[in-house]
Amino acid sequence: MGLIAKKPIAIEGNLTLELKIDSLAPQAEERRSRTLPAEWYPQSGVQLTWPHAGTDWAPMLAEVTECYVRLAYEIASRERLLIVTPEPDGVRRLLAERLPSRVVENVRLFDCPTDDTWARDHGFLTVVGERRPELLDFRFDGWGGKFPADRDNAINLRLHEAGIVKGDYVPHLDFTLEGGSIESDGRGTILTTSACLLNPNRNPGLSRTEIEERLHAWLGTERVLWLDHGHLAGDDTDSHVDTLARLCPDDTIAYVRCDRPDDPHYADLQAMEAQLQSFRTAAGKPYRLVPLPWPDAICDGGERLPATYANFLVMNSTVLYPTYGQPEHDDDARRALAQAFVGYDLAGIDCRPLIRQHGSLHCATMQFPAGVL
Repeated sequence: MGLIAKKPIAIEGNLTLELKIDSLAPQAEERRSRTLPAEWYPQSGVQLTWPHAGTDWAPMLAEVTECYVRLAYEIASRERLLIVTPEPDGVRRLLAERLPSRVVENVRLFDCPTDDTWARDHGFLTVVGERRPELLDFRFDGWGGKFPADRDNAINLRLHEAGIVKGDYVPHLDFTLEGGSIESDGRGTILTTSACLLNPNRNPGLSRTEIEERLHAWLGTERVLWLDHGHLAGDDTDSHVDTLARLCPDDTIAYVRCDRPDDPHYADLQAMEAQLQSFRTAAGKPYRLVPLPWPDAICDGGERLPATYANFLVMNSTVLYPTYGQPEHDDDARRALAQAFVGYDLAGIDCRPLIRQHGSLHCATMQFPAGVL
């Protein structure tokens, strides 16, 4: 758009860090007044971790950068945006050239080494309550050791030490947990998948009960709903719940529905739908279920990519949702999300570049509750 920022974007530098792990769980009486908020809880901003030539995006860097510029515009025109990148000067120049100055002024850059871009999974999980926010830093190991992750795993502590985020830093770096693997309704219920959280490549040796106990102690929650079915071809995350089913306001769950018997996903997603129908709220009532459309298969080099409309981001007044160049399905997704998020604006972003590295819009973002960023 060719406009220059009226004032420089802030850039924070790297730090020499020491790490102390303290995984002591809070007492039960403390947990009653604290919880992992729902994504629609008031936000102070959103994090992006920017792609660069040292990541797996190198062969298609220009294409994915265009997607990130669009993400930056849609986020920073509505909320604060934190961009983590080892190349802040280049990103600053790019945004100043491409975005209106009023939008660029809402961006803060943090200079930091990174392995990849999936902020959802290496970002903080923030617990809120009567006291200061708790910035929970869990171990990120590249989805069970599939990809390098040491630099991404260090981002959170660097952000806290630099004063970018406000709250009490609480390390749990002896426990693997990714933000895309859990959903919270902000009222004590978590939705997750057994294929991910019980996978031996995450926290081997821990039972379902032991994992639940840890989640409740650390996140201030009371119930876990386990999905035992559902997967996407091309997904590296071992069935993150944010690719399949999402908790929404008013006891609603938006979920992907496959209505094509000839599709390899059909039987598993039908079983997932049946399990969702069996779930009950804390009050004992069925959830209101909103099905999301099933996109036509998208392949790259003969490999099916994990296109899903469940990978949307909820902001303060807007839902950003992925599109895949399929107007009929994209429009159906918009209509379904309008049912799940009544009164919210909706903005679609073409995420075909993102799925080529096996993620989508929600995977690339992490929101901060009010008072943190």
